Amino acid sequence: MNAHARSFVPLRVSIAEGERVEHREIDAFDGVATVGRDTRCTVTLATGFASREHATIDVRGRLMTVRDTSMNGTVVGGVLVTQSQLTAPFGTPIEIGPFKLTFERTDRPRAAPAPKLVVAEPAKRAPTDAAEESALRLEIHKRLLEHLDLASVDAGRTDDPTLRPKVLAALRAIVASLGERIPADARESVTASLVDEAVGLGPLERFLADPEVNEIMVVDPNTIFLEKRGKLVRADARFTNDDRVRATIERIVTPLGRRIDESVPLVDARLSDGSRVNAVIKPLAIRGAAITIRKFSKRPFTMNRLVELGALTDGMARFLVRSVIAKKNIVISGGTGSGKTTLLNVLSGAIPEGERVVTIEDAAELQLTQPHVVSLETRPSNMEGKGEYTIRDLVKNALRMRPDRIVVGECRGGEALDMLQAMNTGHDGSLTTTHANSPREAIARLETLVLMAGLELPVRAIREQIAASVQLVVQQSRLSDGTRRVTAISEVVGVSDKGEVELVPIFEFARTGTGPGGEVLGRHRASGFLPSFLNDFLVMGLVGEEEEYL
Repeated sequence: MNAHARSFVPLRVSIAEGERVEHREIDAFDGVATVGRDTRCTVTLATGFASREHATIDVRGRLMTVRDTSMNGTVVGGVLVTQSQLTAPFGTPIEIGPFKLTFERTDRPRAAPAPKLVVAEPAKRAPTDAAEESALRLEIHKRLLEHLDLASVDAGRTDDPTLRPKVLAALRAIVASLGERIPADARESVTASLVDEAVGLGPLERFLADPEVNEIMVVDPNTIFLEKRGKLVRADARFTNDDRVRATIERIVTPLGRRIDESVPLVDARLSDGSRVNAVIKPLAIRGAAITIRKFSKRPFTMNRLVELGALTDGMARFLVRSVIAKKNIVISGGTGSGKTTLLNVLSGAIPEGERVVTIEDAAELQLTQPHVVSLETRPSNMEGKGEYTIRDLVKNALRMRPDRIVVGECRGGEALDMLQAMNTGHDGSLTTTHANSPREAIARLETLVLMAGLELPVRAIREQIAASVQLVVQQSRLSDGTRRVTAISEVVGVSDKGEVELVPIFEFARTGTGPGGEVLGRHRASGFLPSFLNDFLVMGLVGEEEEYL
């Protein structure tokens, strides 16, 4: 820092870690303050999470521009700084590791002094370096193994109700024996995190319990990101090492009869609450084991709740529910994380209770409440390469189970052909999802998937099969502000003279602009086209003659 700067901006910074808060007066020389681990920074943070010069705060009037110069990331107002810098008003919290900093301008009537250092010591952590903390945790874990033979505990039996109390008692004794190396007021929190790591899912436990967290992404043992309210933020947590991440993965997949090792380095699975899990380990994951968890909402989504959230209008909701009851075949299209499975689950809930439903998924997520539901889940091959059952195998088998409807979690291969044939041979009202960014792309995607079945069918025949089998394509999208909305509902009306599948929009989302906070502005509207099957609603008594069809 330049000790002889001619101008300065007086600031007050509040540095919070847990329940402890420090207030300091600092000077931003030439309107710039630096934050980092280096003692030459304007604000020094004694933590291994901070880089030597982690971020700079550039004062411009009543706004501050935060520049991220670190390797670990900086979060401003809950938003990860991804474009090197982010401008925000004073008072917006800045998160660096376990610290939360808040800067405010002050009017101190005095001459510019030499730069003043502010050293924020961690409140409840004895080790101030990440490597030192990891070493301490490893030492505790080794002592725990001497007390309890956790290595011999089957990964699928860590939910044994007698195991957690034993581990908790042993860890409390171990932590207490370390004396001053762990402050007394931090021992319970340290013990709790170590229990989670020993017999639970480690630092992920508290994020799984947090209703505001939608997705959890473990990049490597030291880096965890969360999706909160549609925004990515970095979590103030980490695993002890890569082995602990691997152990967490094995606790998830082993009870499901799945495995992960160097010969099978990736796996899809689910948690007991229905949350979807994908895990990848070395040699595919270069930085170490990676986990992605898409949480299943503790509060089940209903059509009314989707309307409340603005995902679709009340008229669109009524139309979709009537379409399901009238046994129209529906394909839900959308990108990754757009909410396809959530919408599929909601629409499946409209299936009448008197019908037999067979659901087929890679990792069981659907939670239908009807009494006559058979849920099937794929199975990977065993160590001998035998016993694999794919989505296509299960779709073929479902046809022998006398289903009224078949619900496939996602078509991503040759099973699309079998699904289309099922839709067209007495299993009306079936539903599935596929990856595409528009209804038109969804049709093209289905064509490609049918070709993956290995049959050399003419393109014209494939398109006629699609047109005869699918009545509606519902487009689900995740917008730039993180909100999820139904952006189109289109009817498949046939094949044109040119041999192309014809789609007609029934409802659309028209974007009108962007709000001051970056939110997407727009509205849903009916296109004015009346679907060809509206008379079915009237015949089935789904609407009265005086009611609105849409």
